[in-house]
Amino acid sequence: MDRISKLKAFLESSPDDSFLKHALALEYIKLEDDAAARRLFEELLEKEPEYVGSYYHLGKLLERAGEASLAGATYEKGMAMARSVNDKHAYNELQAAYEDLMY
Repeated sequence: MDRISKLKAFLESSPDDSFLKHALALEYIKLEDDAAARRLFEELLEKEPEYVGSYYHLGKLLERAGEASLAGATYEKGMAMARSVNDKHAYNELQAAYEDLMY
């Protein structure tokens, strides 16, 4: 069984597991299935906005899709959330991505 199949099987028994959704989205990115990855990241962040690691990957995905303004907004939202949960590492990564995009 491949990684995607395994992650989907795990999600069937734990459909609200944010780690599994994040991991599955990353697998889709590896396969260049950005649409599937985007759906998962957006669903994950809608249900659990504190899952700050997903903002970075969603922002990068949006950049690749040519949606710079939406990517910037995603980074900003992620920075605000990272600040609120006191995740300095995630904040710094998001800030660097935002600055690379904007400047």
